[in-house]
Amino acid sequence: MSREEVDRALARLGAERDAVEAALLDLQDHPGRRLLEGAALTGRTRERWSVAGQGLSVLWSLFDRYSEALASARAVRSRRNRPGSAELAELGELLGGASVTVSGGQLPDGGARLGAPARLVERISLADLLERMNAWYATVLEVVAAADAVWSALPARIDLLLAELHRVQMLALSVGVRPGGHPLADDLAELAGDLAAQRTEVVADPLALWRPARVPAQRAEDGPAAAAMTAGTVSGVVDTARFDRAGRALDDVRVELEGLLRLRDESHERLQQVADLLQRADATLAEARRARGEVLAKIAATEVPAVPGPASALRERIGQAVELQHGGQWYRLGPLLDALEDAAAKELARARSSLTEVAQPLAVRAELRGRLEAYKAMAARLRITEDPEVVERFEKARWLLWSAPCDLRAAAEAVARFQQAVRPVPALPAGPGIAAGPGVTDGGNGQDHQAPAVQDTRPAGEFEGGGDSDG
Repeated sequence: MSREEVDRALARLGAERDAVEAALLDLQDHPGRRLLEGAALTGRTRERWSVAGQGLSVLWSLFDRYSEALASARAVRSRRNRPGSAELAELGELLGGASVTVSGGQLPDGGARLGAPARLVERISLADLLERMNAWYATVLEVVAAADAVWSALPARIDLLLAELHRVQMLALSVGVRPGGHPLADDLAELAGDLAAQRTEVVADPLALWRPARVPAQRAEDGPAAAAMTAGTVSGVVDTARFDRAGRALDDVRVELEGLLRLRDESHERLQQVADLLQRADATLAEARRARGEVLAKIAATEVPAVPGPASALRERIGQAVELQHGGQWYRLGPLLDALEDAAAKELARARSSLTEVAQPLAVRAELRGRLEAYKAMAARLRITEDPEVVERFEKARWLLWSAPCDLRAAAEAVARFQQAVRPVPALPAGPGIAAGPGVTDGGNGQDHQAPAVQDTRPAGEFEGGGDSDG
């Protein structure tokens, strides 16, 4: 090596030594290392730390060998301002040759290099020594940083979730949900045990929850090999899947309990609404029974369906709901109250359907009466109220509709005949040799009626007779 090459090599090795020392000091003070030193480890973490735990002392030992070799090289260089060939040869051996003596087998995996048999001591170059320190540093840093990442991510979150779980358990007790009596309480107890087991595992075996990222190893083409130590970072993620499942399960339980709380606050009003629906159903059924009696008395030859009785079984279930409400058994009241609301709505619909079915004949009679009055007004507008046939058909239909009992079929036929007598038909067009007479209409039965030449002075729509026996 030339003098300039020696000086550049010494400067580079000095910078690498400072970088290595800073990295070792940071690793010495790493919070993850301190926690690993004092924790009772199990599982994968204990296995990995049994190797990596001795790495820091090995690193300091190798660093001392590195510093001693660099100091020896600097001493040789300082003998002369312009070293001779002997000094340059010695410096070349110290800086590039196998000039450093270290303990044999000091590798992270405990094996020999390149399949060579293990030796008590071995001589390696400064570059090999730095590479060996990098390997130990990566091994220690991976365990320390991974454990610290897991401990930083999970224990505090588990503690917060346990506190929330305790609050939810108190909420469950306030609505009568107790272990052994309701599945929600059993779910909460199972969650509490799972979270406690998770916390124990996180503290004792954090690496069981670490998922390292699988990335290709990077090699620095330029620059000192110690860059791996100064920029050493561990990539990976903390496996929180089990914790996340517990959080979602707790959220589901909390939502159900909040529903029970709303039920507790709304139960009185909802029970009152059910009672109101049943009261309206009873009133509708009473109206249906009254209508049925009226139909039987006023409509002839009609089969009237029977009116069902009140829903006594539904009222018994309302009594059970009130008992559950007073006992604070909200988780049992909820399904019962939902069923009661549905049954009460169906009961009201059944009562309304019964009323509609029973009162159908009365509705038909009312519709026929309305049609009769409408065609009576039409006859008055057409000024045919004095026509004997029109009067006869009107009186017949009126007598049938206002008599009791009323024959609906005969009344419907009578109204249809009166309609035929009143409904106007356009005049026939005049044919060859036939003069169309003024005011000729068809009464609906094939006979022609001559419009009266004398104006009727009676009020429009007035017919004689037609007494009402129905009222």
